[in-house]
Amino acid sequence: VQLVESGGGLVQPGGSLRLSCAASGFTFSRYNMRWYRQAPGKERELVASISIFGGSTNYADSVKGRFTISRDNAKNTVYLQMNSLKPEDAAVYYCQTSTSSGAYWGQGTQVTDSS
Repeated sequence: VQLVESGGGLVQPGGSLRLSCAASGFTFSRYNMRWYRQAPGKERELVASISIFGGSTNYADSVKGRFTISRDNAKNTVYLQMNSLKPEDAAVYYCQTSTSSGAYWGQGTQVTDSS
């Protein structure tokens, strides 16, 4: 199983970014996918999750209305569209899934506040 995140970078408050997570080594369309984040000195927190066909999504209260999780099962990719970014959104963002063989994490992609 491999999860590879991309799309992080420097953002100003109010800006937008789209993160991507390319998955391989398992049947992507059979498993829910999640995005977590971890800021320096803080615990890792669940940001958003999406069901296998994308029909059900959930968000942390802190990102509701600003972030959107989506997936493309044909491309084995999950996305996190982040709008109206705030300084407190700066963190390393991780893609995660739990399959029948265990829980897996990507290496993370850094989102940095430029203000």
